[in-house]
Amino acid sequence: MVHDKRADNDSSRWDNIIFSTTDLWDESKWTDAVHLDFEGYDISPHWDDEGNSYVVGSHAWKVAYGIHINRVDLTTGEVLGDWTNIWNGTGGIAPEGPHIFKKDGWYYLMIAEGGTGLLHMETIARSKDLYGPYEPNTANPILTNANTTEYFQAVGHADLFQDAQGQWWGVALAVRSGPEWVTFPMGRETVLYNVTWEANSWPELQHPVRGEMRGWSLPGIIQDLPGDGPFVDEGDNNIKFRPNTSIPPHFVYWRPPIAENYAISPPGHINSLRLKPSSLNLTGIDGNSPGPGGQTFISRRQVDTLFNFAFDLDYTPSAHNEEAGITLFLTQNHHARMGVAMLPLANDSSKLAPHFHFHAISYVPVPDDIVVPVYASWLNKPLTLSLRAVNVTHYAFGAGPADGSVPIQDFAYVGGDIISWGFTGALVGAYATSNGVIGTTEAYVTNWNYQGWGQVRENWNGTGIY
Repeated sequence: MVHDKRADNDSSRWDNIIFSTTDLWDESKWTDAVHLDFEGYDISPHWDDEGNSYVVGSHAWKVAYGIHINRVDLTTGEVLGDWTNIWNGTGGIAPEGPHIFKKDGWYYLMIAEGGTGLLHMETIARSKDLYGPYEPNTANPILTNANTTEYFQAVGHADLFQDAQGQWWGVALAVRSGPEWVTFPMGRETVLYNVTWEANSWPELQHPVRGEMRGWSLPGIIQDLPGDGPFVDEGDNNIKFRPNTSIPPHFVYWRPPIAENYAISPPGHINSLRLKPSSLNLTGIDGNSPGPGGQTFISRRQVDTLFNFAFDLDYTPSAHNEEAGITLFLTQNHHARMGVAMLPLANDSSKLAPHFHFHAISYVPVPDDIVVPVYASWLNKPLTLSLRAVNVTHYAFGAGPADGSVPIQDFAYVGGDIISWGFTGALVGAYATSNGVIGTTEAYVTNWNYQGWGQVRENWNGTGIY
C-alpha cells in the first residue's frame, strides 16, 4: 500500500503486506496481513533450491533507483539481512515489477521500465548467482508496444509461467487506448501472449501485443470450479436481491462499507437492496478522503468496451439535497453520476421537487451540470436508471418509468476520458446521499442488470466488435 499524501522520501509511505493460504477457494483460510519493512513496492517472492525464501522488490525510484533483494520469513515478515541492490535496469525510469526465474542454472531477473505510460517496457538480465552481477539481454526490451500505432499500449509489468504441457506463456498489463492515450476507461488490463524459451537462452516474448494473438492453443474452458460468483463475461442478469441471499461476491464498495447502510429484502421491500444515505456524496470532503461515516455506494466493474447497465430505483426524496442514483466511477475526483435529487424549482425556489441531476468531476473538462424536474407522470413510481457505453469514447445516462410504459430517455452524455486516470478501471453502480447533512430517506434498488455488448480489440471505426 502507498500512503500517497506522505513525502516521497518518507519510509513510512510504503507498507508492503503478504497474505497466504492453504486453499485459494476458502475465504476463511487466508491469513491476516503480514507486514514487511521495505522502502519500495512491487515485491515478489522467490525460493532457492534449499527452500530459503526471498523477496525482490522495486526501491522507491524517486529516492534511489534499483531492484533490491533480501531474505525474508514470509510467515512473519521478518527481514533476515540487509537489502541489496542487484540491478538498475537499462536506463528507463522507474525500474519495477521484478520477477526472478531460475532455469538451466541461470537466475533470470525480469523487470518493467519506462514508467506505466506509453514508454512502458519489459527488460531482462541474468546471472549465475542470485545476488548478481546481472548481465542484461542485448535484445532488450523483450516486450513493448512503445512507439507503435497499436490499440494496446503501455505494455509491461510482465510475468512468465508454464502450462501443463510445458509451454511457456506470458502475462502483462496493458491499456486499450491507442497511441493517443486519452480514453482507456477499463484501466490496466491483463494480456496473454506466447513465449519461447530454449535451453540456456533468453525468453522470447511474442509482441507487439494485440487484441488477437496467434500461437499455442488455449486450454479448454473449465467452468466446474469451486467458489461463488459469476465468470467475468457472464454479466449480471436481473439480480433481484431475493430474501436470504447475499451481496454478490463480485460487487465492489468504495472503501470499507458501513454495513447497516446496505440490506437485502428488508421488511416491506422484498426483492430489493436498501441503501441508507450517507452524509457524504461520491466526491466526499476533498475528492480524496472518505471522511466520517463512509459513502453509500455499491458497484461492479466495467468489463466490456460496450455495455448496458441499469437498475430500478424506488425512491422518493423528502428533504433538500437528498439524492440517489447511478454512477460511472473511478475515484472520488473522477466520476459522473445522475440521480433523483430533491431540489428547488427553477421558477419558485421556495418549493422543492424531485429532479434528475447529472454531475461530473475530473481533472479534464467535464459537461455542465444538468438539472431537469422529474416529469409529473413519472413521480411517485419506480424508475429505471441506465448507463451505457455508446461507443469507445462516450457514455449515456438515461431514465424512464420502470414499468416500461415510456422508452428510456437519455439525459446526459459524458466522455470516457474523465475516468481514464491511474490504473484500476471504471466501476458502475448505485449510490445514495444526503449531500452533507444527516438524511433519512432510503433508496431501494432491484432488477440490477449489466450486459456486455462487445469488446473492441483494435482501433475502432464502428466495426470489429468481438
